[in-house]
Amino acid sequence: MMNAHQPFSWPVRVYYEDTDSGGVVYYANYLKFLERARTEWLRAAGFTQTGLAAGQRVVFVVRSLAIEYLKPCALDDALQVTVELIKVGASLMVLAQRVIRAGEVRVSAEVKLACVDRVAFKPVRIPKAIITRTGTIS
Repeated sequence: MMNAHQPFSWPVRVYYEDTDSGGVVYYANYLKFLERARTEWLRAAGFTQTGLAAGQRVVFVVRSLAIEYLKPCALDDALQVTVELIKVGASLMVLAQRVIRAGEVRVSAEVKLACVDRVAFKPVRIPKAIITRTGTIS
């Protein structure tokens, strides 16, 4: 089981393809960094996106996202992208995510993920195994 009070962290290097003409990370690419960290957070808990879709017949979709761009990141920066479980409901998870460079938070986001049936795309209960392995919120 992962520690719900210890954020998961995933390293990301900023490549040329992530930046605009000024060498600064293009704002939409932070969403890709956040998505990769969430995927690896689930993998660290023992789940893959394809495995959940095939075995549990569920997928997680972003229901809403609030993001704050505090300071820019640039070409070649070494970043840490964190995932922290904040709240779990029947079919909804709320995560806090941050993009950190050299110990300084550059981007902060709150992401609400809905668990949905992979075919009907209607909300369903989050499988108990996912809640157990990612940590419970007290």
